Amino acid sequence: QVQLVESGGGLVQAGGSLRLSCAASGRAFSTYAIGWFRQAPGKERDLVAALSWSGSSTYYADSVKGRFTISRDNAKNTVYLQMNSLKPEDTAAYYCARADRGGWGPGAQYNYWGQGTQVTVSS
Repeated sequence: QVQLVESGGGLVQAGGSLRLSCAASGRAFSTYAIGWFRQAPGKERDLVAALSWSGSSTYYADSVKGRFTISRDNAKNTVYLQMNSLKPEDTAAYYCARADRGGWGPGAQYNYWGQGTQVTVSS
């Protein structure tokens, strides 16, 4: 059984920072790629960052490049999303998800999802 639990969301002023965490249960976590998605009200859920299982490859949506950093600590079964220089348009529910075996990035199938954590950026 795989469970993903996000934390670290909250209310922050524009220009501020937050670090989201995604704690995973289940075996072999380190052998799967992870993605962070976000969904704003009335919009589709979009992939904002992804990290290969080895940590050697990353993907960022254009809207967050240079501001967000994805990383993982396999010893802690945790993936992080460091978000700096936050903007009001970053306001959304953020979800982490585990890719299927061998996949990563925008083309992967993500088959396990967390419950989400809300990020609200005030102007």
